[in-house]
Amino acid sequence: MIQLEGVTKRYLTKKALNGISLQIEPGHIVGLIGSNGSGKSTTLKLISGLLQPTKGTVLIDGEMANRRICRKIAYLSELDAYYSFFTVKQTVDFYEQTFSDFNREKAEEMLDFMKLDRTQNVKHLSKGNRGRLKIVVTLAREVPFILMDEPLSGLDPMVRSSIIKGLISFIDLEKQTVILTTHELQEIEPLLDEVILIKNGEILDQKSVEDIRSNENLSLVDWMVEKYDQ
Repeated sequence: MIQLEGVTKRYLTKKALNGISLQIEPGHIVGLIGSNGSGKSTTLKLISGLLQPTKGTVLIDGEMANRRICRKIAYLSELDAYYSFFTVKQTVDFYEQTFSDFNREKAEEMLDFMKLDRTQNVKHLSKGNRGRLKIVVTLAREVPFILMDEPLSGLDPMVRSSIIKGLISFIDLEKQTVILTTHELQEIEPLLDEVILIKNGEILDQKSVEDIRSNENLSLVDWMVEKYDQ
């Protein structure tokens, strides 16, 4: 379980998060949604232990989130963080050597699914293929929590749909919880169990996607727009 209790995060004079509290139960795919600058990436970095809150607490299964929490969390950053001189295979080798929970067989299966050339240098990959590689090395880790910051960024719209459909087969929801941020709400909606809507560093709502569709008769995009306009 992930718990944020009264979390505020300030960067110098800017307050990125303002006293937010939320709880995420295990075994779900959760979308953290909102406009640019709303605090989504900061929230993921706090959960991953890469940042510490100015106020409040962040707990992962009852344990304070810090740098050591990486043994429980796989984090896909919105930024590229590779050795550009590595090949695709060498990048996978590096992750396998770094993380004891890395499943090489799963990674190889995903490389095939993503149609990535193992011999190609990372620096020669397109932005979309670098994005595919990030997904591979993130999902190949067998950890309880997977955080993905804009995992579809840079992917060709023609292939996004097939990749989204394929993602679910590489996630074990009996053992894993996934939190992702995305602007591709229409495409990602079928994957999501729950959404957390954030605006100006504050949580506007946290709701089941099925409730939004069935009880409010709204798509995820329409629900977000309606909430933002209130």
